[in-house]
Amino acid sequence: MKRIWIPALLVLAVLTACGQKKAAPQDAPDVAIRVVTSFGGDDGNRKNYEAAIAAYEAETGYVVKDASAVSNEEWKARVLADFETGSEPDVLFFFANADAEPFIRADRVVSVEEIRSVYPDYAGNMDGGKLPAASDGRHYAVPILGYWEYLYVNKAVLADCGVALPGPDYRWEQFLEDCEAIREKGYTPIACSLAEVSHYWFEFAVLNNGDPAKHLVPPVLDGEGRLVRNEAASAWLAGLRDITDLYERGYFPEDTLAAGDAETTALFGEGGAAFLLDGSWKAGYFTEHYPERLEDLTVCCVPAKGLRRATDTIGGISTGFFITRRAWNDPEKREAAAAFVSWLTSDEVVSAFVTTELTALKENAPRGALDPLRQSAADALDGATALVGAVQDSISSEARSSLFANIQNVVTGKMTAQDAITAAMALNGP
Repeated sequence: MKRIWIPALLVLAVLTACGQKKAAPQDAPDVAIRVVTSFGGDDGNRKNYEAAIAAYEAETGYVVKDASAVSNEEWKARVLADFETGSEPDVLFFFANADAEPFIRADRVVSVEEIRSVYPDYAGNMDGGKLPAASDGRHYAVPILGYWEYLYVNKAVLADCGVALPGPDYRWEQFLEDCEAIREKGYTPIACSLAEVSHYWFEFAVLNNGDPAKHLVPPVLDGEGRLVRNEAASAWLAGLRDITDLYERGYFPEDTLAAGDAETTALFGEGGAAFLLDGSWKAGYFTEHYPERLEDLTVCCVPAKGLRRATDTIGGISTGFFITRRAWNDPEKREAAAAFVSWLTSDEVVSAFVTTELTALKENAPRGALDPLRQSAADALDGATALVGAVQDSISSEARSSLFANIQNVVTGKMTAQDAITAAMALNGP
């Protein structure tokens, strides 16, 4: 068995600070690995990712051909298509949920357990109980960060509308009243692109209308392809009704059916909208692109109804680095790939990425000094009463794509919620 050669990042930092150059190992082969991740575009950790790659290349002599892009359904579809055509990368940062099952079942990625048979220290800094498990019980993805989802709030907009800042007991009825006051004042209540990112509101709408303890159980169809009217179906149907209600009240942007996420995010960041429901990754984006407005932005609880408390939120660990079978079976790329994942998931690199996010590290990464926006997120996370995974991670990519594409048809009355759910579940597969 081998040990992966991973020099200490602290050594690199000291040498760099002193202006010294550290030569690559003399025995490092001239090997390039192709890496695909979602650290592209406006991802708040793009700069950290680029810095980690540069350090890895400088220390090991290996070369990284990065092909990262923004994570969305189109990107996921391209990744899966690459596996189907035999053009998958050597290392992939991807979702460790139902999305990954097609290439896991096809034996196109290598399990952590198999990698440890050659490199026993691989992912040794991770808490095994927090590593995402596949349907076969094995672990394939080594994570950097987990995630949380909360309500981003523009305090300046609320103040101008005479609306109080949402608290830990924020309820749906109050939220609707607040949105109406905001709309009447001339602002957009909710910055959201139903064309691209309806899934955040769908997730919480379902959580609000069901039992949080059963949130990860999706609806099913009977033997004749009809929707079984159980608890899950009822929660999904009610959730879609709530989203439709928000649309009909005019609380989304006027162009929500056509605008992209970048446009609606800018609407919020520039002070044209009060609320934006999004994940932990967005905090870094606002810090980078709207530093002069950070004092106006904060993170609050998503309005609750039913059994859910406002302090119950969506979060967990759902992504990680995979090594593909293609790279593993290549004698030269195997070590480069294993070293790359070990480098990117080391305590030092993960600590550089982490601000308020969850991790799978045995030793939790320190938060350090936080800007006001991230501090509000940390406070919200510290006050969380429950952390529930996303139900969309429990269904196939095809089912999810169908569902979210049809939300536009549901809110405009072109399709019933039941038909949209039935169409999606028909694509869910085994």
